[in-house]
Amino acid sequence: MPLNPRPNSDSHFKTDDTKNNLPATSPFLFLLTIWLNYMVKKKKDKDKGAEERILAAARKVFTTKGMAGARMQDIADEADINKALLHYYFRDKDKLFEVVFMEEAQKFFPKINAIFNSDAPLFEKIENFVNEYMDEMLENPYLPWFVLNEVNRDPDQFMYKIWGKENLPKPGKFLEQIEKELEMGTIKRIHPMHLLMNLLSMTIFPFVAKPMMIRNLRMNELQFRQAMEQRRKEIPKFIIDAIKK
Repeated sequence: MPLNPRPNSDSHFKTDDTKNNLPATSPFLFLLTIWLNYMVKKKKDKDKGAEERILAAARKVFTTKGMAGARMQDIADEADINKALLHYYFRDKDKLFEVVFMEEAQKFFPKINAIFNSDAPLFEKIENFVNEYMDEMLENPYLPWFVLNEVNRDPDQFMYKIWGKENLPKPGKFLEQIEKELEMGTIKRIHPMHLLMNLLSMTIFPFVAKPMMIRNLRMNELQFRQAMEQRRKEIPKFIIDAIKK
C-alpha cells in the first residue's frame, strides 16, 4: 500500500486565505509585517514631532535674532536637542530658514489675494491690506529680508516656490477698482500701480530698514513695535486722505 505523501513540513502553520483570494501566510510573517508597520509609523510620528519642535524653535530664534544673528546651536538649544540631531533633519541654517519662510508665506500670501479679490469698498480694502501686512511683519519680522534676498537671487524660482501656478498674486481686481473710482470721480487722479506700490513700500520698508532705524533713532524693540502699531493707522489714513476728494 503506497504511503501517504509527506505533508509539507510547515503546513500546520499555514492559514487558508483562498476565500479572500490571498496566498497562505505564515503567522510569523504576518506578525512580522504588523510589527514592521508599527515601527515605521512610530518612526514617522517621532520624526514629525521632532521636526515640529525644531521648526517652532527656529521661528522663535529667527524672530528674536534675525537670519544673520541666528545660529544652529541656538535653535538646537531652544528645541532641547543636540546639534547633530538638528543637522540630521536640516542640513544647514539656510535650508531651515527656507522651510520656516515657506510655511509662513503659503499661509500669508493667499490672504492678500483674498483682500485683492474681495467686494469690500476701496478704502476698506486699503485698511485691510495694511492690517494684514502689519500683522505678518510684526509676527515674522525676518520675512522681508528673506524675500529681498531670494528675489534678487532668482526671482522666477522664488515666485514659483511661494505661489506655484495657482496662487500667483492677482491684484487685477484691486487695480480695476481704483480705475472705476477714478472714472466716478470719487478719488483724485493717481495711477493704480503707484497706489499699490505706495501701499507696499510704506508698509514693508520700515521692517527692511529696522536695524538702521533702531540705531539712528535710538529705539529699542518695544519702541519699534509701538511705532509700527501707530503706522497701522497712519498708513491707510495718509493714503486715503491723499486720494479722496
